Amino acid sequence: MSELTHFNAAGEAHMVDIGGKAGTERIAVAEGLITMKPETLSLILSGSHRKGDVLGIARIAGIMASKRTADLIPLCHPIALTHVGVEFEPLSDLPGVRCVATTKTLGPTGVEMEALMVVQVALLTIYDMCKAIDRGMLMQGIGLLKKSGGASGEWRRGDHPAFAPRP
Repeated sequence: MSELTHFNAAGEAHMVDIGGKAGTERIAVAEGLITMKPETLSLILSGSHRKGDVLGIARIAGIMASKRTADLIPLCHPIALTHVGVEFEPLSDLPGVRCVATTKTLGPTGVEMEALMVVQVALLTIYDMCKAIDRGMLMQGIGLLKKSGGASGEWRRGDHPAFAPRP
């Protein structure tokens, strides 16, 4: 797909008409990282943070955010999500936490924006809960890993030219 679909022939922004598109199962997976001091990661993993279960609260925040994506992204369609999954992987070598979000729907448009929203808000929640002890945390590497469904079918990050092996 080489054209920007959110602009009409006159170059004006518009919401894409998905009324004639068939509903199919659509899945998107996105990821992101938040790096932090080793002590911050230890506090999160020990469960002794005075604000509570940091990753549990971040998971709920991400799920809640997925349902509000169309409220925040101007031309994004409201979507009836059938599943939202949020996984966290502590990475002691960084140190930090990797977040992977999976969103699903049965409908006429994809769920990439919802998966990306989950990751962004989950990582922001970790930052918010831990900023009093570590203001230098850094969110990075946020992007789509893969998507499936719809007319464009399968897409994987590794298929993108930016990730092709260099000669």
